[in-house]
Amino acid sequence: MRTDDGVPVEAVYEPCTAGAGTPGGEAGEGPAATPAIVVAHGFTGSADRPAVRRAARVFARRAGVVRFSFRGHGRSGGRSTVGDREVLDLAAAVAWARELGHSRVVTVGFSMGGSVVLRHGALYAAGPAESLTGHTAVRVPARAGRTGSAGSAGAHSDAVVSVSAPARWYYRGTAPMRRLHWVVTRPSGRLVGRYGLRTRIATADWDPVPLSPVAAVPLIAPAPLLLVHGDLDPYFPLDHPRMLAEAAGPGGAELWLERGMGHAENAADDALLARIADWATAAPRA
Repeated sequence: MRTDDGVPVEAVYEPCTAGAGTPGGEAGEGPAATPAIVVAHGFTGSADRPAVRRAARVFARRAGVVRFSFRGHGRSGGRSTVGDREVLDLAAAVAWARELGHSRVVTVGFSMGGSVVLRHGALYAAGPAESLTGHTAVRVPARAGRTGSAGSAGAHSDAVVSVSAPARWYYRGTAPMRRLHWVVTRPSGRLVGRYGLRTRIATADWDPVPLSPVAAVPLIAPAPLLLVHGDLDPYFPLDHPRMLAEAAGPGGAELWLERGMGHAENAADDALLARIADWATAAPRA
């Protein structure tokens, strides 16, 4: 795929396998008959990481799946902006899923990807791009017509699932997040990111600072929103998902606090992934 700002992004499509292995059953009923789930991985992940492939495999039992690598990760081009311009990568993946024939697309993001799906859900469904330009450098289309920048048509999501996402930027309240900030902000840390974590990180600061997750959440409606968070998450404690749920307002989001779960895709077991897929495929269209 290529994003609206010209970054090449690697992506893999897996058709729905529902019905495979049953008498007379065939893998998938075709894109038009099934929803698609677009998987947005966490920081330092990629489309080919085992946890992402496992999530895609579970999701594919219920939907077509697009998994991709954010810019600066895997075989994608560019450099990671740690959640800012990654919204364009996700928009390209959603648009591709629609080009493949899926009329209904659900985004599922983990950690950094969780913040990206929240911001994408707000920016690609909240009205004209001009209303949000004070918060983001990314121009996005209005809900009606989806005809903003080149390639953005059909880039909206019909439902959003955010797993292990932060509520606010610049959080340093846990040791893992302090280490992450060192990787992102220090030259020596970015070297570790590039050669140790296989993640190429941009050197420029955010300008302007992108819309925060907690500010994005109220703008996602009427698209259904699911927030998932583990009570043993070492990166973001439970005040983060609770803040997001509160920002969504009454009935604006469903919140699952998972007992014994750690952080993001690595901590999500197959049973949880199956429940997420069930929610994603059953959620009503926005």
